[in-house]
Amino acid sequence: MTKSQPGVRPSRTFEPMPLPLPWWERIPMATLTLALLLAVLLTIALVIPVPYAVRMPGPTVDTLGEADDTELITIDDAESYPSDGELRLTTVSASGGPGYPVGIIQALRGFLDPKTSVLPREAVFPSSQTQEEAKEQGQAQMTSSQESATAAALAALGYQVPATVEVAAVGEDGPSAGVVEVGDIVRAIEVEGERTEVTTFTDLLDVLAETPPGTTVTLEVDRDGVATSLAVTTAENDAGGSVLGVLIDPEFDFPVEVTIQIHDIGGPSAGLMFALGIMELLTPGDATGGDIIAGTGTIDLEGNVGTIGGIVQKMNGAVRDGAEYFLAPSGNCGEVVGNVPDGLQAVAVTTLEDAWSAVEAIGRGESTDLPTCN
Repeated sequence: MTKSQPGVRPSRTFEPMPLPLPWWERIPMATLTLALLLAVLLTIALVIPVPYAVRMPGPTVDTLGEADDTELITIDDAESYPSDGELRLTTVSASGGPGYPVGIIQALRGFLDPKTSVLPREAVFPSSQTQEEAKEQGQAQMTSSQESATAAALAALGYQVPATVEVAAVGEDGPSAGVVEVGDIVRAIEVEGERTEVTTFTDLLDVLAETPPGTTVTLEVDRDGVATSLAVTTAENDAGGSVLGVLIDPEFDFPVEVTIQIHDIGGPSAGLMFALGIMELLTPGDATGGDIIAGTGTIDLEGNVGTIGGIVQKMNGAVRDGAEYFLAPSGNCGEVVGNVPDGLQAVAVTTLEDAWSAVEAIGRGESTDLPTCN
């Protein structure tokens, strides 16, 4: 046995401890390759757009208030009356069109959100339309809707709205084909010996509404400055009256100067709320009763309310901005049923007269019996 000498420690041999491997070297190569591949695919998915359009609730605007620090509707040549309530037009924010592509994450999020709809891009945006063309079309539709809203509102209030009734298009297979020409200005219409001068657009519409289809009428037109008489055998419209098979582009001479100023919103679907805003401002008292009423719908010169797109998003935008009532085109009832947000009463309307009566009933606190989409 070997004895240690005093003051001397026995020698020992130490083996060095191996350093831990970096985490990426501890992952199996197959797993690491798969993870890198997934990362690349995810990056590509986020960058490359998908062929869908996503519609979300857009902003709402009070037609009785201001937009961009400017009164939305101003009226000259007639007294206007203030309102304590609001008549809000509603909009949809849509992505997926020219210049606004949709990624897969945005599309998946839209599928999971009941306030959002995801549709094939072609169902919302024409495939060949550029961003500039889409903007120009929206602005043109907005301008046209403002003019129609003004004419319909003034007519509903009893104003005479003189107009030059000019033919803008003639249906190829319609009753006026080969007889009426684009540019003809309609001066009068004669039915079974009874002549009516056409000084407003409604003059022509009223006569045709009472004329049985298949009747031969005589149109007195101004064609390039020459008075001409034209015989047209009418066709049937959806209401049982007659149509001429022409598109009329009236040039109005409004008895009251109405100016509507709104920016960055396009399309025709604000027509109904513009018309109601004009009627409220020109009517003594406060038809809204101080309530916040939202709505949507196109409006034509006869006061008919037309269907629109994105009504689910518009209802959600309305309730988000404080509305308790929503005026919905009756043609959209199939989309309204089952999708009305809590706290919102949806009222079905077919005409401007329906919508104005609903506003007055709401203002009186009598909204319970208003028509719904159920």
